[in-house]
Amino acid sequence: MSTPGRAGKAGQGLQLAPFRGLRYVPERVGSLAAVTSPPYDVVVRPDGLRHLETADPHNIVRLILPQAASAADRHRLAADTLRRWQEEHVLAADPEPALYVYEQRGGGILQRGLIGALRLSPREEGVVLPHEDVMPHIVEDRAALMRGTGANLEPLLFSYRGNGSTTGAAAVIDRVTGTEPLLSTTTDDGYAHRLWSVTDPHDLETIGKDLSQQHALIADGHHRWATYLRLRAEQPAPGPWDFGLVLLVDTARYPLRVRAIHRLLHRLPVAQALEALKGSFRVRTIDGPLPEALDALTEVSEASGASGEAGNAFVLAGDGRFHLLDRPDPDLLARVVPTDRPEAWRTLDATVLHSVLLEHVWQVPDNPENISYIHETAAAVKQAERHGGTAVLMHPVQEDVVRELAEQGVTMPRKSTSFGPKPATGLVLRSLALN
Repeated sequence: MSTPGRAGKAGQGLQLAPFRGLRYVPERVGSLAAVTSPPYDVVVRPDGLRHLETADPHNIVRLILPQAASAADRHRLAADTLRRWQEEHVLAADPEPALYVYEQRGGGILQRGLIGALRLSPREEGVVLPHEDVMPHIVEDRAALMRGTGANLEPLLFSYRGNGSTTGAAAVIDRVTGTEPLLSTTTDDGYAHRLWSVTDPHDLETIGKDLSQQHALIADGHHRWATYLRLRAEQPAPGPWDFGLVLLVDTARYPLRVRAIHRLLHRLPVAQALEALKGSFRVRTIDGPLPEALDALTEVSEASGASGEAGNAFVLAGDGRFHLLDRPDPDLLARVVPTDRPEAWRTLDATVLHSVLLEHVWQVPDNPENISYIHETAAAVKQAERHGGTAVLMHPVQEDVVRELAEQGVTMPRKSTSFGPKPATGLVLRSLALN
């Protein structure tokens, strides 16, 4: 593949380049489903990691979350494993550069998009819009892993808003999905996955012309996007590091599902958290079960607009019961929440959680020793109960709010949202040596 140059005018739009995908050879693995994994940051539980490692000796988790005594050893192990799998023909490159149409279907959701190598661009170009801050230690770890393996192991999830028509990229996707796919598999979560390659020059030109008029929101993958940018700065230009692996989804046709990411406070017991809350939030105890507590959270979050009161609400768990927090003290909000951001940012649950509860009321430092970020509600509650900490369960923010803030250049507190369904890791990789 000839690699386009790094330079690009601001506002030129998305540039998605074809690449030679590195894919599992079906005959060399137990099944395609057995070698896939959720994204690295969703595999948070040790039992989940062990399940994936034992599902197949070639499961992709051995590359994205290698296990060794030190960080350097982990990254070296991943690089050695990737090289060995290619030598053993467990992974093989497709014969020619392609864009890939990717489909996920399950749970009443149909999602289709394009996987390709997206030209990297800084925030100021306005082509790729981040909406969350990142944690430097995670970027450092992902950078060392990508640097060592020389590969983009997981496609990031990006969204863009087409015009709703069935022309351009949409027409290519619709036609291609009526043909025989490169691969088809169903993963343990019940989602069916299909992948097609697009190599026809006319189709590639049609897609390129359409996407050049679009900008994208980072739906999932802020740390890996920051890693892409960091690694690009280390490399001579132009070159393959000017691009990063992404899945682009047109949300005008395939709306994403938005879920919250919950917090697990390792060193703060629920009793201590509740004691510190006196006078700052209304607190009501719900005996359970968990779905009832989540329904109550949804009810107060969505009904707050009519009352005119601050609508921030959370559920605390970890002591066998559920505690609904709502109606924060307006004077406290006015005093503690920073005033240099738009109102939409100041009223976010994540903003109030971090600025008011974590920093002011509980004084919990935002670092891995004190806080974990967990996507699964039940897992957050279970870990809090098991280790004597506090799970803070949150209500998801709407995609329109996320996009509005991103277009203003305003970032939300990190791990504010979880967009999905996320692409399965392991269906197609990008080796920098091949592209």
